[in-house]
Amino acid sequence: MHFTVGFKLKGKAGHVVVDAEDALVAALKVKAELPEAMTMYVRPQNRRGDARHPSHVPADGGAEDTH
Repeated sequence: MHFTVGFKLKGKAGHVVVDAEDALVAALKVKAELPEAMTMYVRPQNRRGDARHPSHVPADGGAEDTH
């Protein structure tokens, strides 16, 4: 299942789409990748809404960053 994880990093908000078993695992994957980021929310991916703000795939392919 895909989850959107919203975070704040260095005063800027961003979000990533993560493939994970549940919301907690999704949040922990982002925290492991961006330890200095503060997690703001985790929710199931909204295909229609997230399509309006497409994500970018990082080098590891584990999460998709939008900022």
